[in-house]
Amino acid sequence: MLPHPALHASHGGIWIADGDGTRPIGRGEAIRIAADTPVIMLNAPLVGQRLGYAELSGLDLLELFAFVHPARFTVPTPQGFARAVDISPPETDADVAAFLREAAAALLAVVAGDWAEREGAWTTAQALARARWPWAPTLAGRLTAPATNERLLFTRLPEWEEAAPRPAPRTVTIEPHEAEERLVRLTGQGAEVRPGQRAYAAAAAAAFGPRPMREAPAVVLAEAGTGIGKTLGYLAPASLWAAKAGGAVWISTYTKALQRQLGQETERLFPDAAARRAKVVTRKGRENYLCLLNLEDALQGGFAGRAAILAQLVARWAAYSADGDMVGGDLPGWLPTLFRRNGSTALTDRRGECIYAGCPHYRKCFIERAARASVEADIVIANHALVMVNAARGRELATRPTRYVFDEGHHLFDAADSMFSAALTGQETIELRRWILGPESGGRGRRRGLQARLSDVASYDEQGGVAIQDAIDAARHLASDGWIGRLAEGAPFGPIEHLLAAVRGLTYARAEQPGDAGYGLETELAEPTPALIEAAAPAAAALDALVRPLVTLGKRLEAVLAEAPDWMDGPARARIEGAIASIGWRAETVAAWLALLARIGGPVDPDFVDWLVVDRVEGREYDIGLRRHWLDPTRPFAQVVLKPAHGALVTSATLTGGGDWDTAEARIGTPHLARGPARFEAPSPFDYPNQAEVLVVTDVKRGDLGALANAYARLIVAAGGGTLGLFTAIRRLRVVHARIADRLAREGLPLHAQHVDPIDTGTLVDIFRDDPHASLLGTDALRDGVDVPGRSLRLVVMEGVPWPKPTVLHAARRLAGGGSAYDDRLVRARLAQAFGRLIRRADDCGSFVMLSAAMPSRLLTAFPPGVPIVRVTLDEAVARVAQRLSTGARIGHGVAPLDA
Repeated sequence: MLPHPALHASHGGIWIADGDGTRPIGRGEAIRIAADTPVIMLNAPLVGQRLGYAELSGLDLLELFAFVHPARFTVPTPQGFARAVDISPPETDADVAAFLREAAAALLAVVAGDWAEREGAWTTAQALARARWPWAPTLAGRLTAPATNERLLFTRLPEWEEAAPRPAPRTVTIEPHEAEERLVRLTGQGAEVRPGQRAYAAAAAAAFGPRPMREAPAVVLAEAGTGIGKTLGYLAPASLWAAKAGGAVWISTYTKALQRQLGQETERLFPDAAARRAKVVTRKGRENYLCLLNLEDALQGGFAGRAAILAQLVARWAAYSADGDMVGGDLPGWLPTLFRRNGSTALTDRRGECIYAGCPHYRKCFIERAARASVEADIVIANHALVMVNAARGRELATRPTRYVFDEGHHLFDAADSMFSAALTGQETIELRRWILGPESGGRGRRRGLQARLSDVASYDEQGGVAIQDAIDAARHLASDGWIGRLAEGAPFGPIEHLLAAVRGLTYARAEQPGDAGYGLETELAEPTPALIEAAAPAAAALDALVRPLVTLGKRLEAVLAEAPDWMDGPARARIEGAIASIGWRAETVAAWLALLARIGGPVDPDFVDWLVVDRVEGREYDIGLRRHWLDPTRPFAQVVLKPAHGALVTSATLTGGGDWDTAEARIGTPHLARGPARFEAPSPFDYPNQAEVLVVTDVKRGDLGALANAYARLIVAAGGGTLGLFTAIRRLRVVHARIADRLAREGLPLHAQHVDPIDTGTLVDIFRDDPHASLLGTDALRDGVDVPGRSLRLVVMEGVPWPKPTVLHAARRLAGGGSAYDDRLVRARLAQAFGRLIRRADDCGSFVMLSAAMPSRLLTAFPPGVPIVRVTLDEAVARVAQRLSTGARIGHGVAPLDA
């Protein structure tokens, strides 16, 4: 057993365990002990938050686990960790501290022997010792130097290889009966026959037929209720088409959770792991993947302190990772959160600085490997954002997909709204300045400007060199470091900062209200003041002076490619091709800014919604500028994504949620196509009238946070945990959590919360799923895409009707979409999505509670037909929840309904 004490803090108390046993202690003593001696903990940031000591550090078991077992996941709770190290879990909160010492000993025993991930451990441990990692001295006596030099990360990773271009997919037709037969093979001959699933697969096959005419893809809209099994339903015709046509089907989702689920489902298609790696590829935006050049810079001194420790642990993970995906892949989601502000964002390519073939690790790059693997794959699992980015400005022109499946299709409107918008803000302009100029004030790091990235082109092509210099000169007029402080002091510098100052002044004048809580402000771009009009002209001139050399540079690079000089080898060509794409989309961005500035003092464009913003958090400004969104973002989506495709299946359990088929089509963009879509609907097979009920609580006063917290606590206790609490405001979530967490802990019911616990959302859901006594509070991100079947989720509580926020953008769309009817459609869709979290399989049962007496009856059609909906007092709701959920009983299955 280790000599170090172990510390555990929860909402139920604080305990310390050492050689003399376990004892409860106070907060002050716990902080003193942790400050004086290395202490074993599980998730130090969470323990520090519960102690009120944010800078707490020590021997974190999660960090040790990430070192010993890179690219493995464990639920970061005592019970989850016990399973990971194969020891008995603690029975009570008071037993956890002693358990932590036992778990540490078990994990260190692995290090003392041979284990699967031993390679590289000794080398990494030496580097971690130099970074003063608290575990390093303990590991020193347990790891021995290898007999031969361990392969370093950058030599261990495999290289991708170039391949001949893939031929265009053959023209084939997938008959409905073929899709059904394929589905039978996927599910197995002995599987339960699901008529709805078979009908769904047959209908989905129509999306894989030949395109009848140009810009008229075969589109199928399919609403499949929860439990139909739509994933295998569309994988059947999709995989059949890929095999017969020799092409790739891109399956696009909205949430990372569904991407992971899809990856698991494809095991039925390709049981052999090697074949599955070749045939199924997961693609995400490049900002999700580890950048090896950024990592190398971090390992060579670019990071210091705790960030250097993170870099070493990430490097160890990268050597064992399947795909280098840092967000939703096999990097444990909890690992970056252990390092607080020293996060992992600097290890990914979030600034668009990739130098492509100019990178020494280009042949090992995770991003490039995934892109090339997807060319030869049968199934590419992507997301809505990546699909739209690739279609709008992707470099892979010759391998654009022709067949799509858009799962979670009800999110296409929101994804398109984000993708096809424009934001002329301080943060956006400063990022562009940094991309063009590179480092301006020294400092460490690998950031390089346009001149450094294209120095060979500048020396070879005189006009290209002039364009680079002109772009550099023009970029100096963009916002620079310290711009927010200068605006606050009334001393902006340059035309863009003067524009932002005018935006800030007008926004405060029109949008600030008495008693303002310090959150973001916005106002319409209507009737601009003379100051704003006067500031717009020089800003437009500055941006015009920037976009012209960027366009010229792009053309000169294309000319250099065509000339193919002797110095241009394969890597140089690839680097220049990447630069052309990167310069092109930045030129498009500046052009969009110019169009937005033309609106100031000019005519209104009915296709767009323009407004001014001051983004703030608790009174602190962090961005200022102008924003432009399409009134109907499905127009560019249809033009850029759907029209070039040959076929697309758009599917969801709530595709028509909040409206009818015409509404669904309008939010997907099919009215902008020359050919209308096919429609298919398969209702859920679940027995909702007997498996669930909806309770509308009538006596919790709106705005009374004490009463709201009391209601949540009583309902969670009545259900024995297993509760998903949904909020429409982060502030109310935090207040409720603060008031009830200790109270629930005394009942043995753990409570976790998004925006409170220093844990990423995906891991919070994993913790919630793992413990049937736990409850989870969250906001919009938990309302959709959370799949927690069984007893772990048996009660959903919403604090109020999820009305849309009254933003400028919403007001414009509301006016165009029918006024209050538009609001009602959005609310019904949100209610349907929230209710969909409750019943995930045939043996689930649960209650859905709305804590709002003002719930309009017209919105209740959001819930499945036949579900009992009753208005009750809180006392009655607590009694019904206890009766239904305490033993898992269901109304209609041996338990009589209470009077409403």
